[in-house]
Amino acid sequence: MTLDVEPPEPPELVEQVPDDYEGDHLEDDPEYHRNDLETFLREGAWEQSFEQWSATTDLDTEEFQIARELELFGSFDFFWDDFADRVGYSAPGIPEDWREREYHPDLDSWGAVSGINAAMTELGQIVSDVLEEEYVDWDADYEAPDDLPDFD
Repeated sequence: MTLDVEPPEPPELVEQVPDDYEGDHLEDDPEYHRNDLETFLREGAWEQSFEQWSATTDLDTEEFQIARELELFGSFDFFWDDFADRVGYSAPGIPEDWREREYHPDLDSWGAVSGINAAMTELGQIVSDVLEEEYVDWDADYEAPDDLPDFD
């Protein structure tokens, strides 16, 4: 099914400081290239990914509108993961206690919630893939420590 809607604005990627524990392999780059990735999203990666996603998503127009009203599209996070040499992402979703919190007046079933959450994950993966394949051109900076045990 094709979802015929205008793409929302790309998310603004906010600098996040990693947990403060010794040995965190990402602590040298607290931005995880978020500024670069946000630029790529604004230069076309978001729209390209959204078009690809909207051509295959199972979301209907009503569910899309709910996700838009909840500002889920603006809540994505994308970051460079040096350790895995890939673009990682965190997809937003509707919490399990959505009924108790009266999260959105048009949400009326677990099926809709599950569908929206799955669609957000699918979009995150497509954006990550597009960024990796067509925009990112840097290599991982991670180097394994010299003092790893020898298991031979």
